[in-house]
Amino acid sequence: MGQDIYDPRVNVNRLRRQIGMVFQKPNPFATSIYDNVAYGVRVAGRVSRNRLDEMVEAALREAALWDEVKDHLRKPALGLSGGQQQRLCIARALAVKPRMLLMDEPCSALDPIATMKIEALLDVLRLELTIVIVTHNMQQAARVSEFTAFFSTDESRIGEMVEFGSAKQIFGGSLNSRTRDYVEGRFG
Repeated sequence: MGQDIYDPRVNVNRLRRQIGMVFQKPNPFATSIYDNVAYGVRVAGRVSRNRLDEMVEAALREAALWDEVKDHLRKPALGLSGGQQQRLCIARALAVKPRMLLMDEPCSALDPIATMKIEALLDVLRLELTIVIVTHNMQQAARVSEFTAFFSTDESRIGEMVEFGSAKQIFGGSLNSRTRDYVEGRFG
């Protein structure tokens, strides 16, 4: 049986508050644009209305969505385009000021223009927080990552890390033949 990794000294709830998550398919709540972004801030504690307004605006600006929605904050979030919904979900994650943002294929369901906006956003956000992105799009991984890990797709070793290194190393001359074969399109 595996070793128990639970450490009672770690406050799991505090740790969770430091991590934001953005899923593959946009998942806005069936509420207004404003309430989507304000949700996590409200759950985390009491904030004055003025401070909440400031935090919502700041998160929407960080997610490069403010200019598109500032006059429509009370409209349903589900009325936004797919790319806007994904940036709204990013704003919702950013509103609580996480230290890390986990992103599971955040552009896979988006058109090329929306994908470009999210990738440009990642370039700005990486200066403020750690971003971990999972993608099967090799070109995107090469464009947006500083460091890259390749995990095994072999059934007997699925999930095993094959190689980790700078994006330049992984995409420009990987040390591992399995990684090189995957990056160069020989399998996968």
